[in-house]
Amino acid sequence: MYSILIVEDDIIINGGIKVYLEKQGYETVSVYSVNEAKEKLKNAFSLVLLDINLPDGSGLDLCAEIRRTSDTPVIFLTANDTEENMIEGFEYGCDDYISKPFSVGVLEQRIKAVLRRSTVQSGNPDLFSYRGLTVDFKRMSVTTEGEPVKLSATEFKILRLLIKNKGQVLTRGILIEKIWDCDENYIDENTLSVHIRRLRQKLEPDPKNPQYIVTVFGIGYTFGE
Repeated sequence: MYSILIVEDDIIINGGIKVYLEKQGYETVSVYSVNEAKEKLKNAFSLVLLDINLPDGSGLDLCAEIRRTSDTPVIFLTANDTEENMIEGFEYGCDDYISKPFSVGVLEQRIKAVLRRSTVQSGNPDLFSYRGLTVDFKRMSVTTEGEPVKLSATEFKILRLLIKNKGQVLTRGILIEKIWDCDENYIDENTLSVHIRRLRQKLEPDPKNPQYIVTVFGIGYTFGE
């Protein structure tokens, strides 16, 4: 069962969302401030519904904090509905953005769509999503922000190995061994560096400040933060 944290200071809106979602079979927890949300986020949730204007802080800053440690999907609920507001929301790491007033039925459909894109919640080991990057391992396809990216076979192998070991640091030696030595194709570390650079150029919004393929200096690489 999916669990949803509702962070909304308007008691009526919060309560209405809670009642509707629980009728649809979701587990929900309601809070009304940033500090309450931080306390509840010590536990895992399938998704967070997050108001931007909260009495003790900004939902934008809370979303950024969530993104530093978690891939939990975030949908902003806000009256700030200009294009600039929406762009800012996505820049802070949200997965979707819905403007008030809204239909709870439409909100549920947006929730379903976001959860489908979330690898952890979909339970689909062939599909991986992280901060705008989506990898379909079965089809060997990659998209960034919905746009297809063409990778070479070796580049895809490197990306897959890093993702499958997300949360771990892979040394340069391990990467070389797993990608090339297993086929008796012995290469030097410079070849690995070239492939990493090309991957970043194809995938990263800012290759000089990578958020997917992160260097752990003196050791190797890891995926994400």
